[in-house]
Amino acid sequence: MKFLRLIVLTVGSLLLFTGLYHAQVSEPVKWKYTVEKISETEAMLVFSAKIDEGWHLYSQYFPEGGPIPMVFTFNSDEKFSVIDSVMELSKVVEEYDDVFELNTKYFKHEAVFKQKISINSKEPFVISGNLDGQACQEDGMCVPVKYDFSFGINGADPNAVAKVDAATGLPETPKIVSKNEFKNIDKKESLLWFFLLSFVAGLIAILTPCVFPMIPMTISFFMKENNKVKARINAFSFGISIILIYTLIGSVLAIIFGPSIANWLSTHWIPNVLFFLIFMIFAASFFGAFEIVMPSWLVNKSDSKADRGGVLGAFFMALTLVLVSFSCTGPIVGSILVESFGGNFLKPVIGMLGFALAFALPFTVLALFPNWLKSMPKSGGWLNTVKVVLGFIEVALGFKFLSVADQTYHWGILDRQVYLAIWIVTFTLMGFYLLGKLRFKHDDEMKYLSTGRLGLAMLTFVFVLYMIPGMWGAPLKALSGYLPPITTHYFNIPQMIDDNSQMMLKKMGYDEANEACAEPKYKEQLHLPFGLHGYFDWHQAFECAKQQNKPVFIDFTGHGCVNCREMETAVWSDKRVLDHLRNDFIVLAMYVDDKTIQLPENEWFVSKKDGKVKKTLGEANADIQIVNFDRNSQPYYVLITPDGEVLAPPRAYDLDADEFLKFLEQGLKRFQDLQAAE
Repeated sequence: MKFLRLIVLTVGSLLLFTGLYHAQVSEPVKWKYTVEKISETEAMLVFSAKIDEGWHLYSQYFPEGGPIPMVFTFNSDEKFSVIDSVMELSKVVEEYDDVFELNTKYFKHEAVFKQKISINSKEPFVISGNLDGQACQEDGMCVPVKYDFSFGINGADPNAVAKVDAATGLPETPKIVSKNEFKNIDKKESLLWFFLLSFVAGLIAILTPCVFPMIPMTISFFMKENNKVKARINAFSFGISIILIYTLIGSVLAIIFGPSIANWLSTHWIPNVLFFLIFMIFAASFFGAFEIVMPSWLVNKSDSKADRGGVLGAFFMALTLVLVSFSCTGPIVGSILVESFGGNFLKPVIGMLGFALAFALPFTVLALFPNWLKSMPKSGGWLNTVKVVLGFIEVALGFKFLSVADQTYHWGILDRQVYLAIWIVTFTLMGFYLLGKLRFKHDDEMKYLSTGRLGLAMLTFVFVLYMIPGMWGAPLKALSGYLPPITTHYFNIPQMIDDNSQMMLKKMGYDEANEACAEPKYKEQLHLPFGLHGYFDWHQAFECAKQQNKPVFIDFTGHGCVNCREMETAVWSDKRVLDHLRNDFIVLAMYVDDKTIQLPENEWFVSKKDGKVKKTLGEANADIQIVNFDRNSQPYYVLITPDGEVLAPPRAYDLDADEFLKFLEQGLKRFQDLQAAE
């Protein structure tokens, strides 16, 4: 039992570690400032950035219209002068961004910048300034990078520079929240759902030809024991061992690959193409082209140790089952592990735990109640049917990975129409196979069509018919997570109709709709998507909300926020969402990265966070978000009353339009309830 306790403790420690690992990161870039003396009159200012795993920092140099580049600003002082521009000395990654449609450049892990200066004074002095930029996670969140820097020259103390004068008389950061009972709840991918899906995969694995016939053989092995209590203890140990073996596989992979590489795995073309090929190989194996088996020496060695008996013998017997059944379970386990590499450290562990629990269940239960064996269906050709059906599903799912690579790198080989065509053909062939119109070499001759096969064939063809309208632009929202974006669809009839309607409205003069209240400030520089009318100044938005008696929809966004544009394209474009935003809310877009719009002096304020005066719209909005909501990432959405009461848990990046709709409706209902109670 010591052996099992050790394994349990190991897995428990891994789970604890993974839970601690997922602390939210809000300052992913750490800076260090040093001076390299060249001569008495020249020096090099060195900016060294340490970038957290899974994040990247954008470069200074790429075309306008994309994410926020790095900008270094030096406070003027006649004691020094800069020579040329800031140099970038670290390896830069250049990548095409399909949202902004341009090549971006960024740094990962670390970045070193150097600025050469001319020293014009022999006296000690301090060079100060600030840097602005943007850092983003590979899978979503972006935060602004804003820091002050100072360098001591000729022995001066760099910390001697005062932060900023207190600006006596200026107010502090505006408090737009009067009551905030909701904590931030970022929607994460449900591990429970992944566990349940893995559990179902484990049940399916039992119904494969490599596993199902082994159930009675394995149970009979335990029943040979004269002592029934001992036999059942061994059977229980056998089931626990299966669970521990697969869970340990997931734990080891979680440690080896971890979240940092998971981000690379989910976005780079190399792993995605590799995963696509793996799925195709698995599918070919299920179709009977070949078998994927473990080395015979490994199986034989494990089988020989199973004869020892007891708990340790049960463990090695479980290991033997895992190895022997690999030709059938390998593709299923591989698929779970591939799907788990999406950025969540726990997913490989959870996936293997769910799969193993279902896989071990029949062996353990039937060993405890051997009489139930009589009610089990007999082995036969139906087991191979299960394998072939799984092969078709592997083909369909495999193209998802190729689609990711295609979209990321704009190869243009797998747009939405081509992807749908592949799925339609794949599931049509699967339906014909279920009807007996297609046969593989391991299939038995089908003399009649069973009710089960007919029912599954009908469901398959219903699914095919559901997909067909998608070839002409139907949204197919049930498959939105698997299909390429609608923007890759070149024959989109609904979009054509909508575009024509918009053109007609513009010709009729309806494009300039009347504003609900005052004319929005900064409307020449800032805009809302889809013709929405709203505000970019929080004073105006809340004043209008009071006049119209509507809640405020706050959108903390940015010019260089990739995920903000994705949210607008994938979620705001939903007609249900747009209707709510147009009719039921005052929309307030608060750009946190704008550097050009200067606030009037009467709107300046001193930050509660850093004690500095905020003079630009971007600085002010960023500070308002941090102070009021303790967040600095975008996009970030808040529903709030004109009096500052938060109506629902704020939301961040999440491309589920249905959940976003629930968020809006929850806030609206809460607002209506508050109005009725007054």
